[in-house]
Amino acid sequence: MQIIRSVDELIDYVADQKNRHISIGLVPTMGALHEGHLSLVERAVSENGCVIVSVFVNPTQFNNPEDLRTYPRTEEADVKLLAKAGASAVFIPAVEEVYPDGAKSDKVYDLGSVAEVMEGKFRPGHFQGVAQIVSRLFILSRPDRAYFGEKDFQQIAVIKRMTETEGLNVSIVECPICRADDGLALSSRNTLLSPDQRLRAPLIYKALRESVEYSKSHSVRATHDMVVEQIDAVPEMKVEYFEIVDARTLLPVEEWEESPRIQGCITVFNGKVRLIDNICYRPV
Repeated sequence: MQIIRSVDELIDYVADQKNRHISIGLVPTMGALHEGHLSLVERAVSENGCVIVSVFVNPTQFNNPEDLRTYPRTEEADVKLLAKAGASAVFIPAVEEVYPDGAKSDKVYDLGSVAEVMEGKFRPGHFQGVAQIVSRLFILSRPDRAYFGEKDFQQIAVIKRMTETEGLNVSIVECPICRADDGLALSSRNTLLSPDQRLRAPLIYKALRESVEYSKSHSVRATHDMVVEQIDAVPEMKVEYFEIVDARTLLPVEEWEESPRIQGCITVFNGKVRLIDNICYRPV
């Protein structure tokens, strides 16, 4: 596996793959890799001749400086995991390498309504930062396919929108959420949980899972309230938002019949650690 740290080296590497007509799969990450990331890499390896994984904690998508400071960084372990998973190359640039003119950008991406709700509402500027780094990675690595986990359900919708409006010829591949044995969605942020917080964290998915059955005989509003009340009753846990939405537009629904696919998207503070998850209601 080749370790690439400069943009020029990445451009040369990609050009060589393209000249040899080798398909490229890209897995963008912020490092602190876990089995969820590795499942994306393994999927990409099965579908492409070359797989590039980026490991870059992107400052432009953090609206909380403390969140950026404390985000876990485990480069040495990440490299070992990626080599074992079969990645062809890992791109680990410095911030100055990705943003030579500075991380601030005057460009505003046309992300539409999918970027204005949920995470977009609670983390102003977050999705502009996501669009900035993902579009940069797409342009540099010229992938045929890019792989993203469904844990970040809204992010996938935003990236699809950005890819379309920017005219980037990349297939976005959605991959299922990977969970621990107790149901907790795998996330780099899980490493920030204290032992007690880690024991409580699976209650998020437990509430979501139970609400699917509950929803079959109750309204959207009642299902929403059931989830929020169940999680908020747990000490140190507080729902920041829970939205039941049309899976395509991400706009809230009031009736189960409003959309062929309905998703419940949630963010919960477990102590100071912010965890996200989602679940499908329709179809089940």
